Amino acid sequence: MKTATQNRAAVLLEALPYIQRFRGKTFVIKYGGHAMKTAELRDSFAREMVLLDLVGINPVIVHGGGPQITELAGKLGLKPQFVRGMRVTDAAMMEAAEMVLQRINKDLSAAIARYGGRAVGLSGKDGGLITARKLKMVVKGTNGRRETIDIGLVGEIERVNPEVIRTLDASNFIPVIAPIGFGEDGQTYNINADVAAGEIAAALKAEKLILLSDVEGVKGKDGRLLPALDETQARRLIDRGVIHEGMIPKVECCLDALAKGVAKAHIIDGRVEHAVLLEIFTDSGVGTEVVRSYARTNGRRRNADREA
Repeated sequence: MKTATQNRAAVLLEALPYIQRFRGKTFVIKYGGHAMKTAELRDSFAREMVLLDLVGINPVIVHGGGPQITELAGKLGLKPQFVRGMRVTDAAMMEAAEMVLQRINKDLSAAIARYGGRAVGLSGKDGGLITARKLKMVVKGTNGRRETIDIGLVGEIERVNPEVIRTLDASNFIPVIAPIGFGEDGQTYNINADVAAGEIAAALKAEKLILLSDVEGVKGKDGRLLPALDETQARRLIDRGVIHEGMIPKVECCLDALAKGVAKAHIIDGRVEHAVLLEIFTDSGVGTEVVRSYARTNGRRRNADREA
């Protein structure tokens, strides 16, 4: 029987091929939801980002702030509304969202600095990072026909200028990005953080897109976690309503990022301490890995990261 010390050593050795495989690669990580709720989880995430940086991986963080925005909105007497996981955003809600996101941005940058990392906080307005236009939300109406509805100052990304991120990476800084975009007319737009992370990952041709969620990952019809998911299966589960509500934009942004050149995407449980490290550096992972097409062996994800 292995001792506790031997088990710890085995964990480190299991991580070795992944560290070798990913050294010099860029990972775009969306941080938000309940991963921000406790001091322990916030500190754990900051330490993980510093560790990734020290082993030669380039983390790019895109953070949300949904629960915190909802909390502030309630205090201000604003009623939150959502359509297909997107927050309806009028001028007052936009002001509340920008206020919350700026605070989170600076707090996360400071947390990374406490553990020895060098983080720079910015939003999509900085360096022309995210140019956006008003999102036209198309939904199925009560008569079964598709109709466009107005959800306010919610932005659809037109383009991402990755040069500011590349400059920061080249200087060994960790970019921490708030998902706020601007239009060519100067209008500020609220961008879904998952969507922003996916577009930034695509612009950078990142090795991985990792979305921290408030659930284990994507679940099948039987309610069990799906460790692997390809595009065909994902589209089928969305059409059948198995993937629904807030999980729809997460899965769709993963598929879009994959189509634009990102190697792999992951949806993992941000409520689990060290979830990012467990997904990246262990053979089994802890969430759902999303790829364009997946060769399956006995229903398990192939260990392509280790074998590459």
